[in-house]
Amino acid sequence: MWVLGVTERRVMGAFWVLNLVLFLVQVVGIKGAHGIGEHGVRIWPMPLSVSHGHKSLYVGKDFKIMSQGSKYKDASGILKDGFSRFLAVVKGAHVVDGDTSKLDQSRVLQGLNVFISSTKDELQYGIDESYKLLVPSPDKPTYAHLEAQTVYGALHGLQTLSQLCQFNFSSRVIEILMTPWIINDQPRFSFRGLLIDTSRHYQPLPIIKNVIDSMAYAKLNVLHWHIVDTQSFPLEIPSYPKLWDGAYSTSERYTMADAAEIVSYAQKRGINVLAELDVPGHALSWGKGYPSLWPSKDCQEPLDVSNEFTFKVIDGILSDFSKVFKYKFVHLGGDEVNTSCWTLTPHVSKWLKEHSMNESQAYQYFVLQAQKIALLHGYEIVNWEETFNNFGNKLSPKTVVHNWLGGGVAQRVVAAGLRCIVSNQDKWYLDHLDTTWEQFYMNEPLTNITKSEQQKLVIGGEVCMWGETVDASDIQQTIWPRAAAAAERLWTPYDKLAKEAKQVTGRLAHFRCLLNQRGIAAAPLAADTPLTQPGRSAPLEPGSCYLQ
Repeated sequence: MWVLGVTERRVMGAFWVLNLVLFLVQVVGIKGAHGIGEHGVRIWPMPLSVSHGHKSLYVGKDFKIMSQGSKYKDASGILKDGFSRFLAVVKGAHVVDGDTSKLDQSRVLQGLNVFISSTKDELQYGIDESYKLLVPSPDKPTYAHLEAQTVYGALHGLQTLSQLCQFNFSSRVIEILMTPWIINDQPRFSFRGLLIDTSRHYQPLPIIKNVIDSMAYAKLNVLHWHIVDTQSFPLEIPSYPKLWDGAYSTSERYTMADAAEIVSYAQKRGINVLAELDVPGHALSWGKGYPSLWPSKDCQEPLDVSNEFTFKVIDGILSDFSKVFKYKFVHLGGDEVNTSCWTLTPHVSKWLKEHSMNESQAYQYFVLQAQKIALLHGYEIVNWEETFNNFGNKLSPKTVVHNWLGGGVAQRVVAAGLRCIVSNQDKWYLDHLDTTWEQFYMNEPLTNITKSEQQKLVIGGEVCMWGETVDASDIQQTIWPRAAAAAERLWTPYDKLAKEAKQVTGRLAHFRCLLNQRGIAAAPLAADTPLTQPGRSAPLEPGSCYLQ
């Protein structure tokens, strides 16, 4: 047993007093430097507009969903499944064994009426994700009311409603404090992404699904799946079945049915899957199954620009992609291309001379050929920023430039009339374990972009969980809570965002603990100190979840 000395006991005593004070400040709601949010609101991300009262309501034992007047028929069960998940997360933290029949029935909610205007449930870029939530409904006080243009807006409304619910330890039922609630909400950006990398470390399907669940809780809506890279090629490609010979092992692979399952699972939660095929660099693993894709056995990357077979393989992959990945965009990479192999390999060097190309021209040729193939398969294209930096005026007008190297790129991209996704690595790379959640929160995608027509070309942003230092054991605590900090930046209107990150500390701490309660291994809100790595730290001391 560890026995504390007198001095240590004094220090620990002071620590517990501090814990209590901070708990009262952050959780109970006493005003202070680290309050839990505007007027005590603990919703994350903060909605467009929120008003609330001071009364409590209780969720009935047989709380049900209705769709009175709704035009949406829910043939695919998206809303029904979303409501079942809502009940599961609301009731999951404790055994709800109280008897609501013994409570004042005027304060017991019997259900939720959901009104959806659109009859369609196709998930695609730019759909309406707005919703309005009333708790209780003015017209039917024993029901809550949720209305949305699309079922996906309704799913966001359910996520918000779930955050209003908490377990009452006296009555042993679910309670909603501070009613009546009136919430109008919609996202600031249409693209709110998270990248996962399954090449550097394989991520099993249950882990990917767990990541998708956590994204939905934070209202992120694009899973950027960086499937393959130099290190491994884990995905089945029916058109070229030897490609997944480049997987780490025969068990660390995804079938196309697995990929379809991920797409379906994500779609039911309002999340699109952006598949990435990074070419011509980052592709050494392709040659394990088809060595002719390498310039030579001794010089294996980038893909052989001189070989027509290279583009046939890309065409086959994108053809197979188009059957499963239905998002309007495909990511074609194009970053970090070291073209020296092309000049060092005799037959490629000869081809370059015959076509009057130098290395940089061949790089441009390769990227543009890949773009043409993607366009033929009905995709619009996302490319990493090097393509824009090197030959931006040659890119297809249907290109979205994905910033990653640093700030200022988005400004130049939109000035050139192209769309942009912001992921500057100094602020939004999750594998940078020294980047704090405060830096994630304060990173503004529209920095120095003042013209409204150019601001519209920034379609959103993305946090990137590159896989060099994460596998199934630690991916979630590296993603969260820093991804949530960026999620609010991408969802909440600019004038509703905190001007200083410390203003949202308590509210984000609450959301992090909520993720933990829902089975998401979100790490503490670590500070940047010599004792911690803010990107993936363990709790430092005994104490409340809300104070870590």
